[in-house]
Amino acid sequence: MIRRLLSKPLTWALIAVLGAGAAFGLYWFQPWRLVTDTTVSDDLAPVAAPSPMLSSPSSSAPSPTASPTSPTAPVVVRQGTFISHEHETKGAARLVRKGDGTHQLELVGLDTSDGPDLRVWLTDQEVTTGPAAWKVFDDGTHIELGRLKGNRGNQVYPVPSDAELRTYRSISIWCKRFSVSFGAALLQ
Repeated sequence: MIRRLLSKPLTWALIAVLGAGAAFGLYWFQPWRLVTDTTVSDDLAPVAAPSPMLSSPSSSAPSPTASPTSPTAPVVVRQGTFISHEHETKGAARLVRKGDGTHQLELVGLDTSDGPDLRVWLTDQEVTTGPAAWKVFDDGTHIELGRLKGNRGNQVYPVPSDAELRTYRSISIWCKRFSVSFGAALLQ
């Protein structure tokens, strides 16, 4: 019976279609990422506590503790704690203005699932909970700061100098392939 089935061209065509479908499914979903971890240990900026004078993201005033001859210490401009969306996500995000006036986003103690095509997005969207909140981050304005370096640890992403930081109020770990947020943090 099996020999007779294998001798038919339709059987081989069906086997080829099933094999191609399985290969595509493995590529697209990458199920092994559910059990893999990549830990990153970028050096975070030695930051001073934010001051009321520096709370505006567009402020370029120097730190009140810096002397005119020394470089200005990095300062946390805004920060927030991650909430879980599609996948459990823990840690904090902070927007840091460095001594040279440039900004960087720091992910501190990030812990989320690994996944295909994960990105770090600076967005204009509000961070809320529930399944409806998982898909809103591509509805508005966003800047992609890069691919997520790893799903655990401390990470640093430079913010483009032309970014209008007043526009952006949250960070999302965004799965570009499935258009869903793994987790997000409101920057306050």
